[in-house]
This record gives sequence, structure tokens and C-alpha cells, in this order.
Amino acid sequence: MPAARDPRTQLHDTSAQVAKLSPPVAKWVPTVIEAHGDKRVDGWAWLRDSSNPEVLEHLLAENAYCEAALAHLSGLREVLFREIKSRIDETDVSAPALKGSWWYYQRVEEGSDYAVHCRVPAGTPGDVPVPPAEPRPGPAFPDEQVLLDENLLAEGQTYFDIGSLAISPDHRLLAYGADTSGDERFVLRIRDLSSGEDLAESIEGTSYGLAWSAGSDVLFYTRADAANRPHQVWRHRIGTDPRGPQGDALVLEEPDERFHLGVGNTKDGSLVTVEAHSKVTSEVLLIDARRPEEAPRVVEPRRQDVEYSVEHYHGNLLVLTNDSAPNFRLMACPLDSPGRDHWRELVPEREEVRLEGIEVVDGALACFERLEGCPRIRVHSLLEGGQSAGEGGQSAGEGGQSAGSSLAGPLGDGYLLPAGETPSTFYGGANLDMSSPWLRYEYSSLVTPRVVADLPLAQLGGEIPSAGIEVHVRKRQVVKGGYDPSAYISERLWARAQDGTRVPISTVRRRDIALDGSAPCLLYGYGAYEISIDPVFSSIRLSLLDRGFVFAIAHVRGGGELGRKWYEDGKLLAKPHTFSDFVAVARHLVDQGHTSPDRLVARGGSAGGLLMGSVANLAPELFRAIVAEVPFVDCLTTMLDPTLPLTVIEWEEWGNPAADADVYSVMKSYAPYDNVRPVRYPDMLVTAGLTDPRVGYFEPAKWVQRLRAANPANKALLHVEMDAGHAGPSGRYDAWREEARVLAFVLDAVGLATSPGPASS
Repeated sequence: MPAARDPRTQLHDTSAQVAKLSPPVAKWVPTVIEAHGDKRVDGWAWLRDSSNPEVLEHLLAENAYCEAALAHLSGLREVLFREIKSRIDETDVSAPALKGSWWYYQRVEEGSDYAVHCRVPAGTPGDVPVPPAEPRPGPAFPDEQVLLDENLLAEGQTYFDIGSLAISPDHRLLAYGADTSGDERFVLRIRDLSSGEDLAESIEGTSYGLAWSAGSDVLFYTRADAANRPHQVWRHRIGTDPRGPQGDALVLEEPDERFHLGVGNTKDGSLVTVEAHSKVTSEVLLIDARRPEEAPRVVEPRRQDVEYSVEHYHGNLLVLTNDSAPNFRLMACPLDSPGRDHWRELVPEREEVRLEGIEVVDGALACFERLEGCPRIRVHSLLEGGQSAGEGGQSAGEGGQSAGSSLAGPLGDGYLLPAGETPSTFYGGANLDMSSPWLRYEYSSLVTPRVVADLPLAQLGGEIPSAGIEVHVRKRQVVKGGYDPSAYISERLWARAQDGTRVPISTVRRRDIALDGSAPCLLYGYGAYEISIDPVFSSIRLSLLDRGFVFAIAHVRGGGELGRKWYEDGKLLAKPHTFSDFVAVARHLVDQGHTSPDRLVARGGSAGGLLMGSVANLAPELFRAIVAEVPFVDCLTTMLDPTLPLTVIEWEEWGNPAADADVYSVMKSYAPYDNVRPVRYPDMLVTAGLTDPRVGYFEPAKWVQRLRAANPANKALLHVEMDAGHAGPSGRYDAWREEARVLAFVLDAVGLATSPGPASS
């Protein structure tokens, strides 16, 4: 009997079907799903079984149909791909970041998909290697040492991704985890940087996160369970067989299925941190990096709905928490007495400002804040009387810890880095070394390419200056072919939601675009997990802007743009606000002349794909087309099934419809798959990843079937990445081609597929 062929090799078997441009029809096999006395019939539940050859054949038929349906755009896709490439420095170098006695950086070369990780020796403190204005292939600086060339590791692989990477404290070893399937499970290896060779030991099935002992002889890592939940922290001694008699040791296992485990080091390397976190609760445990075999000790026992994270600074723990502070505040306590009873307030909560994170360098504290949806950075001095916090007390000593001096608080207003145009974005850079004389940060906006800059901490002295201080720009994003930011205008608009809430919108367009309703518009949204979609620059986006598009971001509830309450007003039973906010934004853009319904395209991915599916059901007449990437569209069925990856963890974000009838009712009211109606929907381009551990490929596959069945006039295209997961193709050139496909679909939807091309900027 001949061996069965892999259906993934049978792409051309569907040629007859493609020639007719007939969408694939998956067979109907009724499956009844019952909860709270309610019965739903799912005829395409069988598509969940990826081991079934019929499933793979169907997905390949979908891919072939999608390509055939977009065949008339092949020329445009190639034009767009060339445009994307033409604006990007294909050979480029990142701004080097100081760690110990080395400058670390990454570079990419024209024709290569992946990064090369490098370092050069550090000279004097003022000797900062500046990337060349026009990088060339090969070493970026004299004395360059190549640590890891991802391109060599990716040879022969259809997918490749580095999930975690960590340099040992003595800078002799590099630990890295590689994923070659897209399922986010990594093979952990350790490289000897003196020889450039990997050590004999390798550890399969690891998850995200790595931490080193102070002696560079022990490595901590995580493993995930069958639901892809990192639930264990393990300890590996370098040079031993992880499966041998002296094999790796289990440090901690988390039995509560709501919680993930993560592992890392404090910035000074003195502590290993183990963080257990659910969507709304966290707990941190510490291990002295000098004594890696000691049991971890808890900073503060977990309490439901209380989150905190820690950093170490000269014998003090800095604790960022929402304890009695919904928008978070910063506390401090002695390392030897870490519990809540010893917490003292350094930076108080402010009702209008969300404190999102901190960065510590010797003598200064950077607070990453958000006001009115816009990120910013405020810098506080930790110098006392002209001395660093460590001076006058005990030295840092072994492992970087010290008895330290207590940090006085609360801190003052600090120095607010000057903001540029609105909307804009400040965010932290690669601050790798506690003793760095600079604070590195990055800046961007919808019209400003990314800037990497260093704030010289010496200029702070013991006081915060009232006037601006000079910063050193280390790198500016280059847009090849010429780019004039003055040709574009970026604005912050506000829509009014159904309940009267003001919803922010970030927009960008060419200055010569008339706001008379004639312009096409791409509206992007996400709205979940308190993730903010910040207004940052994209050279790829110029292919739309220069063809007359308005680009807009709907900062809907469920995201984090306007603080913790903004997030809470778009989750659990309040989740419908996310969808009605997006519709309100779309209507505002139409009412204000930025576009019209026959020129408006919506785009979102993952949880943003759920948003796309829900607004399509709410207001299909408002959009010409929708791009839904790896969309979470069968949310009710998934949230009812605790055996699927992430379901139990996600109950604190979406609710548990199995246990709560109210949650079930609300979720059923917005679940895209369950609410498809026999109406004409916007044209759809839908994507999925076969190995996606976050949103199963079968959700978009089933949704597309239901859209077509509801109305044969509906145009719904599905493209499945057969060798990738949630993030799509791993190589940058494949990712650019994927983006060219999306942009071509968008342009075609609004009648611009045959336009002469972008206007000169």
C-alpha cells in the first residue's frame, strides 16, 4: 500500500476548483454544544482536528482559493513589496547598549531574514559607538564579536524565532531558546562565546524567560503544560546533562491554572525573580543569585486583584503596585523586609495618570506614565546630597546587593521629558546596565520616525532642572528614498460613545487630503488586556498615506490608553463597550468628513480580530472591507472548553461562561461566530496560523464558512500560514510580502488597485 501523501504538498490538486473561483465548502457535521439550558449547533467543529488529512486539504484549498481570488492583484502586490523594501535600510545596525564592559547590539544585512547578535568592548564612559549613517554588510564596528547569527540557525527551517536570550553575568555564555514551528515551545541551548560553539546540553520544551545565577554557573528557565501555560521553573547547572542522574531540578510548580510563571533577573543581576501572575493578580518570589539552590522566598503573598512587580536598587526593593491605587503607585522597602507592612510610598497614585513601569539606573528613576492616552517619561533623582544612594552606606558587594540607604519619599514631581506633537509616544530603550551614565529612551509619533536617545544623568545632579537638558541622539530611523514629515499631519480626535464616553482617535494623513468624505481610510483597533495601541511611525504605512488614505487608530475601551478604568470598562460583562466604541469612532470619522462607508476599511488581529468580527455583525453597512488577522472569533466555544490552551487563564479577561450564566449571555451576544446574519458583509481578508497556540486556526476557518453560508454574496478569503503560528511568517521578507498582500486587498476594496501609485512626498 503506498504511503499517504502529506496534504500540504498537494496545493495544485485544487486547480480545477480554483479555475472556477468557487470557495471551498467544508462538510457539515452537526455538533451540539449545550450550556445553561441553551443549545448551539456547530457544523464545522470537526475542523479543529489538524491531524485529519481532510482538514489540511481544506485549509490548502482555502489558500488556493484566496490566491486565485487575489490573482488580479499580483502586480500590485509586487509593487507594494518593492515599495516596502525601498524605504527600509535592509542593512542596518541597532544603537549599541552598554552592559558591563561590552556594548551589545544587533544588525541585519540585505538579503537576510534574521538578526545577527554582536558586541564590541566598551572603552571609556564617553566612548559610545554610534551606528554608521550608511551601514554596510559585515562588521559594524572594529573588534566586533558575533555572538549569534540567527540566519545560520534558521537554515533549512520554514519558521524560526528566538523566544528568550540572556548573557551570563561574566559575559562568557549566551543562553537562547529557539522555536522552529511557531508553537512557542523552545529548544534551550547555551553558547560558549569564546569558541562560538554551543555546549553539549540542550533542553527541549521550554517556554519564555531565562535567569542566571551570579556565578554564571546556573540557569533558570520555564516549562509549559499541555495548555501552553508556563507552570514550572527549573534550575540547570551548566555542563550537566539535564536528563542525567544529576539532572535539572524543579524549583517551583504553579498548580493554579489561572497563573503563569515567569523568571528573570533584577537589573543589577543580584536577584532571580519568579513571578506568578494571572490576568489580575500577581506574586513575586526572590532567589539570591549568589545562592541559586536556595528556595525562593515570597515578597508579598498573592491577594486577588492585587498586582505588583519588583526591582532592586542598593538594598531596596522598588514595588510597582495597584494595591489601594488602581492607576498604580511606586513603593519601596528594605530587601530584608519585603512584605507589604514595610512598603513606603515613593511615587503616589494620580487619578489622571497611569503609572505603567519604571527603569532604574544609578542615581535616577524613570517612570513611564500615560496621560490622556499619550505615553511620557518622568525622571526622578535618587541622589541625596550629591551622593548616589549607595554612597555613605555599605558597598554593593558580592552579587550587587547592599544594605543600602533607605530611599526618601515621596519623590517630587521629577523631570518630564519634553513631548513633541500630539499624539506621540515615549517608551523605554535598551537600558541594560545599572551603572550606565545615561537613561536610554525612544520616541516616535505617527509622523516622526523612531529616535533612540540618551539622557545624561550627570546633568540631573542632586536636583531636577527647571529648564530642558541636552540629550544625545544615538540613532534615527532612516526612511530611504526621502521622507518629509511636514507633508503629513497627525491629530488627536475624540468620538462620543453610545453611553456618552469620549473615545480617543489618533489620525495621520497627507496635508493635501481634503476632509470632504472622499478619502479612503484604514481604521485599526485592538481593545483588550490593557494593551495600548500607541501612535508610532511606520514606513510601510506610507504606501497607503501617499495614495490618499487617512490612517486612524481607535483607542477603544479594553485597552490601557486612559488608565485602569478604561481597561475595566472593556472587559468581562462590560466587553460590549469595546465594540460599540469602535463603531462610534467609525461613525465619527464619517461624520467629520475623514471618509465614507464605501471607503472605510477596518483592521485588527487576535483580540482585535474579535473586535473585527463583532463590529461586522453590529454595523456591516459601515465598512467596505475588513482585515481580520488570527481573529478570536469563536470566543464562546473556546471559553467553554478548559482543555484548550489559555482558556482558564483567559477567564479573568473575558469571564467564565461555563460557570456564570450572565457571562454566557453577554458573550453569546457579541461572539462573532454565533452572530453571523444573512446580510451582505464587508469583504473579508482573514488569516490564521496552523501552529498558533493562542487562537486556533479553526476559529477563523469556521467563521469564514459561516459567513459564506449566511449569504453567498459575501466575499470572505482565508489565508492560513501552514508553517507558522500566531505572529505569522518569521522572516522579515516573508512578513513584508504578507503585508503587501494585505495592503493590496485594502487598496482593491476602495477601488485604488489600479491607481498610478503614491504621490511624491
